[in-house]
Amino acid sequence: MLPKWFLSHYRLIFRLLLLTATISPLGLNYYVNAITSNRRYTQPEKIPAGRVAIVFGAGIYPDGTLSPMLSDRVSAAVELYKLGRVQKLLMTGDNSRDDYNEVQAMQNYAVERGVPAQDITLDYAGFSTYESCYRAKDIFGIKQAVLVTQKFHLPRAVYTCDRLGVKAIGLGTPDWESYSFQTVMYSTLREELSTLKALWEVNITRPQPTFLGSYQGIK
Repeated sequence: MLPKWFLSHYRLIFRLLLLTATISPLGLNYYVNAITSNRRYTQPEKIPAGRVAIVFGAGIYPDGTLSPMLSDRVSAAVELYKLGRVQKLLMTGDNSRDDYNEVQAMQNYAVERGVPAQDITLDYAGFSTYESCYRAKDIFGIKQAVLVTQKFHLPRAVYTCDRLGVKAIGLGTPDWESYSFQTVMYSTLREELSTLKALWEVNITRPQPTFLGSYQGIK
């Protein structure tokens, strides 16, 4: 039987629990945004020079064409390379099926825009931000990198890589300025939930990626 004090105050207790459940996720997302704020940039020319940029996958169409978000990411990485801010690009994404090769499409797009193929490394098993950051350190030996992705995704990406041993700064590509309200709102809300998952993974569970494999350091 529940105690009398609980029965007499259950409405108040329920409201407090509901308020906590609402505020906590917002607070945790604010925390990730706050601690990464000084490592996020929006202008390629202001990025401190480094060796490697990590470009996260964001979907391709059946004909191999990059999604608008992904083409913006790769274009920004190409600009970083041409400005001399980075010397190498790591394309990380999904190649879980023979008919879906996200990173090869990303490489093709960058090569067409003037980046030599020998300066591009492909991570075929970057199935999530967490797995991409984990593999960047353990498989490709990256200890410091510029992360390239949309602004709404960048705080989580920087935080995750940093917690997994990759000292990261980030270049945020446009989002609200470039895509429909519905697209960015959905992506932003999804990102809030993904940030909670990231906090759990990097601080508590530390699962291994789907695939690890042998070391393939970037030369």
